Amino acid sequence: MTRSALDGLVVVDLSRVLAGPYATMLLGDLGAEVIKIERPGIGDETREWAPPVDAAGTSTYFGSVNRNKRARSIDLGTPAGVEEVRELIRGADVLVENFRAGYLDGIGLGYDAVRELNPRLVYCSITGFGAGAGAHLPGFDLLIQAVGGLMSVTGPSPDQPTKTGVALVDVITGLHALTGILAAVIARSETGEGQHVEVNLLSSLLSGLVNQAGAYLGAGVVPRAMGNAHPSIAPYEVLPTADRPLALAVGTDVQFRELAAELGVPELGSDERFATNHARVANRPALTEILTARLATASADEWVERLGARRVPVGPINSLDGAFALAERLGLNPVVEIDGHRSVSNPISLSATPAVYRSAPPSLAEPRA
Repeated sequence: MTRSALDGLVVVDLSRVLAGPYATMLLGDLGAEVIKIERPGIGDETREWAPPVDAAGTSTYFGSVNRNKRARSIDLGTPAGVEEVRELIRGADVLVENFRAGYLDGIGLGYDAVRELNPRLVYCSITGFGAGAGAHLPGFDLLIQAVGGLMSVTGPSPDQPTKTGVALVDVITGLHALTGILAAVIARSETGEGQHVEVNLLSSLLSGLVNQAGAYLGAGVVPRAMGNAHPSIAPYEVLPTADRPLALAVGTDVQFRELAAELGVPELGSDERFATNHARVANRPALTEILTARLATASADEWVERLGARRVPVGPINSLDGAFALAERLGLNPVVEIDGHRSVSNPISLSATPAVYRSAPPSLAEPRA
C-alpha cells in the first residue's frame, strides 16, 4: 500500500467555514487523520449555506472543503465537552482553530493551557485581523477584501469596487496556515517541541497582493482598478472578437511580434510605440484600438487556434463547465468522487506519497452519550 506523506499525523480541527477547513482538508488529503469538532445539532455554519446541495443533500459549500475528515459533535460550552477536547489534544499533533481571539483561552483551550497537556502540539490560530488591536474586528472575507485593498484594484473602474467571485482571501489564508503548520511540524522533528502558528486574513491578503502591494511599497504608487487590463504588461487583458471575448496574455516582445504577424499587422512589432513592453503600456489605448479592430475579423475560437499555433498565450473565457472540461482534456484529473460525492482533486502531485481520498464530507455526528 502506498504511504501518504502525513501518515500518522493527527489533527484536531476546531475551525469553521472556509480558511481553516480548507487547510485541514489538504492535510487530510496528504494522509493526516483529521477530527472535525462541531457544535451538537448545528455543526459548521456552511452546512446551512445552500442552495446548491449535492445528490446526498449536503451543502456543496460545506462539501468543497471537508472531505477526509471524521466528525465529532462536542459542546465546548460544557466542562465535559472541554475535557473531551483536551483528551483529544493529548494524542494530537496539530490543532487548528478560528474562534474569536480570547475565547479558547477563556475555557482552558488556549495555546498556553494546552501546551502543558502536549508540548509537541502545533497550534494554529486563524483570525481576521490578528490577536492584538484588531482582535475584536469581524473576520469576513468580503470585509477583508474591502478594507485590505483588493476591491480597490478589482472591477471595471475605480468608482466600481468589486469583490472577487470566490472568497479568495480565505483560500490564501488557508494556504498560509497549511504552510505554517507544515513548517512547524518539520521544526518539531528537530526540537521535539510544538509552537503557536498564527495567520490572519488581512496580512494574508496584503501578501497575496504581490505586485500591487510592491507598487505601493516600492514606488509609492497606489494602484487602481483597471478592469481586465494589467498595470505593467500590455496586451494582457480581455478583448472582443467577432463573436465573444478572449484573453490575451502577451508577456514578451517575441510573443507580441508573433501576435502582430498573425493579426496581419507585422509592422507593429517594430513600431516605436509598441516594440517594447514599456512602450506598449505607455501607449495602451492606441494599441487596444488596433488590436480590437483586427480581432473583430474572426471568431474567438479561430483566434485561439491561429494564435495558439504561434505560441501566443491566448484563451477563451470559460465558465466552470468549460474549465473542468479543459482540465479533463489535458489529463489533469480535476475531479475526485468518493461515495458519490464529487469534489476538486488536490492540486499537489507527489510522485512517492500522493494525495489520498478516504472519505466524503461527514454527516453531522451525534453527541456522545
